[in-house]
Amino acid sequence: MADYNFGAGPSVVPQEVLEVIKREIMNFNHTGLSILEISHRSLDFQALISEAKNDLRALMGIPADYEILFLQGGASTQFMMLPLNLAQNKTAYYAISGIFGKKAYEEAIKASQLENIDVVSIGSTAHHHYDRLLKIDLEKIDFQKAAYLHLTTNNTVEGTAIFPENLPESHEVPLIADMSSNIMAVDYDISKFGMVYAGAQKNLGIAGLTVVIIKKDLLSKDQVLPSMLDYQVLAEHQSMYNTPPTFAIYVAGLIFKWVKAQGGVKELERQNRKKAKLLYDYIDQSDFYDNPVYNINERSICNVIFRCPHQNLDVEFANEAEKRGLLSLKGHRSVGGLRASLYNAFPVEGVRKLIEFMKDFEEENK
Repeated sequence: MADYNFGAGPSVVPQEVLEVIKREIMNFNHTGLSILEISHRSLDFQALISEAKNDLRALMGIPADYEILFLQGGASTQFMMLPLNLAQNKTAYYAISGIFGKKAYEEAIKASQLENIDVVSIGSTAHHHYDRLLKIDLEKIDFQKAAYLHLTTNNTVEGTAIFPENLPESHEVPLIADMSSNIMAVDYDISKFGMVYAGAQKNLGIAGLTVVIIKKDLLSKDQVLPSMLDYQVLAEHQSMYNTPPTFAIYVAGLIFKWVKAQGGVKELERQNRKKAKLLYDYIDQSDFYDNPVYNINERSICNVIFRCPHQNLDVEFANEAEKRGLLSLKGHRSVGGLRASLYNAFPVEGVRKLIEFMKDFEEENK
């Protein structure tokens, strides 16, 4: 019986990619060296990182006037780097619809204590336990002073998402997005954003890599920041100011080729919507399970949140599911419940197996 990994990150990696890694872990590109050993300054790795950037640019339709950075530190490091680089002597605005949006806002507050940065929340749905998205009111933004408007396109913990048709028209204010859990799972027009960033461990590969896509005219040569926190310095050195996360970049490059082989981002979004609909449809018809996101247009297609009638049943559900090979279904520690993460590499067969188990569990525990 196959096991299915519903983990929110690090998450499932395509089997085809794992097979390539298995072959090349001992001898990369006929160099006689493991991919774990090759120098980031070698011609082989230079070609690898260049190809990975070109593939990502093609897959996401990234315009030529955007820089692609492969960085370390996770998306959480971007919470601090973003305001330090883009908001000095300006105002950074935040729309908060989940705990990671709240964390980004709180880190920006810390940055404001180091530099001349104003940080403003234009609203939060915390009082609704983040079961809905914030209705963004652009009238709360001073367009003359605004550095950017920050939002999270997919709330991994709470199971909500802002889809392309619902993005705010922020006019001359750059829109900045944390896309960590739905980058390349939903087809966004990158030209609508000043910058997007994402940890790789959900749809782009493995933990250790963060991708930053930033419009070049937002890079500043005027300010003085520590080099490892300065987008301009990192761009000038082609993401190799220091030793980059070489293995994570290698895996990301393989993922990009896998995405292309699947038909690209549009096709993966179609498949993701199909997988999510199967699970949402079953939850919605059930009197036993409940999804707390009642606005169906705001439901994530990457992270499906659901609950049993009682918390003790949630715990039992996760434990019994694991015995069936349905792994990592326990909800985030901050909210409890259950969560099925259906990222790009997750197969539709796994969703069907989950629904079969849900039917059995409901029958036994009604």
